[in-house]
Amino acid sequence: MSVVIALAGNPNAGKTTLFNELTGARQQVGNYPGVTVEKKQGICVSEAGTFEIIDLPGTYSLTAYSLEEVVARDYLVNEKPDMVVNIVDASNLERNLYLSVQFMEMGIPVCLALNMMDVAQKRGIEIDVDRLSELLGIPVVPMVARTGKGKKELLAQVAKGIDKPASPLFISYGQDIDKALDEMEEIIEENHFLTDIYPARWVGLKYFENDTQILELGATRDQETADKLMDIGEKLQRHMSATLDVHPEGMIADQRYGFINSVLKQNVIRFAYDRNRLQRSDQIDKVLTNRFLGPLIMVGVLAALYQFTFTYSALPVEWVDGIFGWISGVTDAVLPDGLLKSMIVSGIIDGVGGVMGFVPLIMFMFLGISFIEDSGYLARMAFMLDRVFRIFGLHGSSVMAFIVSGGIAGGCAVPGVMAARTLKSPRERLATLLTVPFMNCGAKLPVYALLIAAFFPKKQAMIMVLLTLISWIGALLVAKLLRTTVIRGESTPFVMELPPYRFPTLKGLWIHTWERTWQYMKKAGTVILGISILLWAMMTFPGLDDTTTAQFESRRTAITDAVTADVLKEIETVDNAAELSPEARKLKDALAGIDGQQAQTRLENSVAGRMGKALEKISYLAGFDWRTNIALVGGFAAKEVVVSTLGTAYSLGDVDPESTDSLGERLAKAPGWGPVTAFALMIFTIFYAPCFVTVVCIARETGSWKWAAFSVGFNTVLAFVLSVLTYQVGSLLVN
Repeated sequence: MSVVIALAGNPNAGKTTLFNELTGARQQVGNYPGVTVEKKQGICVSEAGTFEIIDLPGTYSLTAYSLEEVVARDYLVNEKPDMVVNIVDASNLERNLYLSVQFMEMGIPVCLALNMMDVAQKRGIEIDVDRLSELLGIPVVPMVARTGKGKKELLAQVAKGIDKPASPLFISYGQDIDKALDEMEEIIEENHFLTDIYPARWVGLKYFENDTQILELGATRDQETADKLMDIGEKLQRHMSATLDVHPEGMIADQRYGFINSVLKQNVIRFAYDRNRLQRSDQIDKVLTNRFLGPLIMVGVLAALYQFTFTYSALPVEWVDGIFGWISGVTDAVLPDGLLKSMIVSGIIDGVGGVMGFVPLIMFMFLGISFIEDSGYLARMAFMLDRVFRIFGLHGSSVMAFIVSGGIAGGCAVPGVMAARTLKSPRERLATLLTVPFMNCGAKLPVYALLIAAFFPKKQAMIMVLLTLISWIGALLVAKLLRTTVIRGESTPFVMELPPYRFPTLKGLWIHTWERTWQYMKKAGTVILGISILLWAMMTFPGLDDTTTAQFESRRTAITDAVTADVLKEIETVDNAAELSPEARKLKDALAGIDGQQAQTRLENSVAGRMGKALEKISYLAGFDWRTNIALVGGFAAKEVVVSTLGTAYSLGDVDPESTDSLGERLAKAPGWGPVTAFALMIFTIFYAPCFVTVVCIARETGSWKWAAFSVGFNTVLAFVLSVLTYQVGSLLVN
């Protein structure tokens, strides 16, 4: 039986790096039951034994102020792992130990992983690890997670300490709080109030800290005892407010930091030189976060990212397109004509293949984003953008929600909506989750990649930067509109931590890139496959009636009757069109034209075709024909479907059934398509309704379908107006 280890720590302490180092490729990613917080778990096999590793959400505290804190605490209490490995940033020891103290107060077995020792040494910080371990009474292991240094020692300490019982840490919080805590503790133990889950003293502390989850749980278990504890808490609060002008929770935090300081001052930490000396990260930040240079450098970084992505992914994308083209050709040759062949070739291969063809591009994009994120620069981008966000009525924490949603490119609106939970102001949270769908998520990238490659092949990076700027500007303007109309209110201040710059490890980059790419591929093989087949059915049925079919047959008969039997035989026996005689080639082209016209008529007569034709009465203003309309309707389910549906639509209605052109080449040759139409479609894709999963998520986060419906309706109207303006103005300029 494997030992269960929970990894916990502050954000940016290196927790995920250690998780990747311990588990490698033996990872599973899912969600905790009932919530959307990501759950990572993996297996570590070492000389010290086999360990099951759980990567808890990054958190600064165990008080239920955020969903991440609730999830981390619930896991520790309910699942009771054998050991908690608390990853601590050695260069910021005082702040990081605040969480460690809370683990110890709960009586949880803890091992301290003193990470980033190399950074601490560069900053002139010397830590007496043995002395720290002695004073805290828990094992402490120095390490550098990104290189794997200290990994063996950590696992050895964990294996050695799992059978040792841990006692709750006792901290004095001052005479007033200690006296009230003693009174609470007696009541809690006497009534067995939550003592089956938590230590009695810890429960009392949570009542002083107004921990919502504990207060609700206590009221559910024993209302009478809960009321007694609330009375003691309120009495203490009134007394401390009157005598010291502080709240109990503030005093508790101060005393915890006082305990930490008392430990560190006992020759645990020394500084080799002046603590105020400007460190390397600070020196770099003087340039990269400069008020004037910073934004220019940020745009340059984005341009470099897109240039890297489009340049190096071009050949792999071509290879994947070729593979799916070959599969389509083989399937077309092997299967007999009929609905099954149509579904497999047009519905599955052309549909899913259109999305899977962009896997190399997505992978390169995620690789670049992972580098920016792991290096610490992503946090600087959030810091710089906070200045802008405040102008538009948003909070600095909204920046991370935007970036997670695809602010650079390649994210997802669902976790972006979830990330808005960190905002304490309901108005700022609502404005954020209503505007994050405008970001260029991974689902939109295939649409952009298809159209940019087909119509802007020499300006790919520039167009991508432009689309990114448009999505951000549009989101901020809409946020300003919302914050000055339907969700008015004051903005709240923003404080965030800037992690030190680090050079990412190849292993970490590979794991982050592969995780995100695999999620994209899995979606293409499940959701997109199902939607592609459904849309194929909508584009195939009810088909043509007997009269129309007979008309096409009579046209074929009239053409074939006008030629000799030798010409007909030549068409049937000669495969290579170049070897045909002029008469045979002319006949074959004529028959192919009729086949294409019949396929297009069948597509127009289908359920999807009729919907597309009906919408064309207004969509022509934006340059969208009925086939594009079908794709955009499908995009309401998932934005990747836009590409797969265009692939299916242009396959079913192809004027040349033997054509092996890629979808981009077909669009470039299709009537009505051009750079202006393509750009208008990209503008529409940026702003129109979020995908169905995001809409459900918005409804769940806001607690109302009203805001979800608003997001669908408002976004679609806005997208249509902007795409019409783009097409009409662009057409005037071109002409």
